[in-house]
Amino acid sequence: MQHAQAAGAADDIDSRRAWLRLLAIVLLCLIGSAPMWSVVVMLPAVQAEFGTARADASLPYTMTMVGFVFGGVLMGRLSDRFGTMVPVAVAAVSLAAGGVAAAMAPSIFVFGLAYGLLMGCFGAAAVFGPLIADASLWFSRRRGIAVALAASGNYMAGTVWPPLLQWGVDTIGWRHAHLAMGAVCIVTMLPLALALRARAPMPPAPPPRAAGAPAVMPLGLHPNVLQAILGAAGIACCVAMAMPQVHIVAYCVDLGYGAQRGAEMLSVMLAAGIVSRLAFGAVMDRIGGLRTLALGSALQGVALFLFLPADGMVALFAVSAVFGLFQGGIVPSYAMIVREYFPPAQAGTRVGIALSSTLVGMALGGWMAGAIFDATGSYRAAMWNGIAWNLVNLAIALWLLQRAMRRQRGAGWTAAAAAP
Repeated sequence: MQHAQAAGAADDIDSRRAWLRLLAIVLLCLIGSAPMWSVVVMLPAVQAEFGTARADASLPYTMTMVGFVFGGVLMGRLSDRFGTMVPVAVAAVSLAAGGVAAAMAPSIFVFGLAYGLLMGCFGAAAVFGPLIADASLWFSRRRGIAVALAASGNYMAGTVWPPLLQWGVDTIGWRHAHLAMGAVCIVTMLPLALALRARAPMPPAPPPRAAGAPAVMPLGLHPNVLQAILGAAGIACCVAMAMPQVHIVAYCVDLGYGAQRGAEMLSVMLAAGIVSRLAFGAVMDRIGGLRTLALGSALQGVALFLFLPADGMVALFAVSAVFGLFQGGIVPSYAMIVREYFPPAQAGTRVGIALSSTLVGMALGGWMAGAIFDATGSYRAAMWNGIAWNLVNLAIALWLLQRAMRRQRGAGWTAAAAAP
């Protein structure tokens, strides 16, 4: 019986069933990531409604990011214990409740709580790390492209939701737009969650470690140490990534091109990022997660350098596209590395932690770039700051890759010595 279950699980890997599940995951990521973009689109209308300063109006975005970070870990644990359908169902209900709470908010603080707690922590967080981890469990030969497709859902949301939400704000007002967004989430996500009701196929559990036997040390490191190093790498790469993504609109305004041109550049960047994630997914299937992280980090550094001399509108559009194409593979590579070096049963939690660290980097990097601009009156120093953080990420990636290659060589020599 146990053998038959194992065979059945093996048959599901890379199967048609796995690809249909991946389609549901991408759609869930696209729909459930709405709060990541609605909080930005609604900002001017919410600021005008409550009569707050721009800094106070930005509080909901900060609360959303904080909620997303904690929710990524919490929902990952829930996914590991009960399966992915449970956190997704929780997210659908929470997003609907968050839409109602935001629509009825009497103050900017209550509005921020609706985003941070209901739509961030218990909502959108469930359709990022846990779903990317779930996709990785159903694929072996095409794991890289599966992870990349799942991770692309967030960027797809960035191309679909903002124009729809802006139309809603203009026609029915921001409060009713939140109600509509919540209704769309619960009506579409609950049926899609049913596609995830089957638990991911798991390989047979390894036998218990004998007393005195050495612990499993991925890359020669304690598992939690490796997790912490991946977290540091995630923060560093996304501090660098945040500079163009968060500030390109403001940069265009400073150069006299206007906010509309900046928004168009951001759209070009995100669209190129979708292409990049799919291309890097195919690359990951060939060279693995660590090499892809190092490659993506090096290319992102090149793209950041290209922003330094670019101040013409055509040049900025071109560099924005290049940046999107070069950086899109970095974030999915962390999920791939976790799957390569940690047990499958821990995927939801550990992928959630790794990807939450990238959000910490985005939040920190966006703030740092703004603070440096306030201090210097220019984004040039902020760009150099991003480049420095990118070099930290590249150094970590190359160090981990060097450890992996050294251990592979050692295993090869051991096998050769043991051969008759």
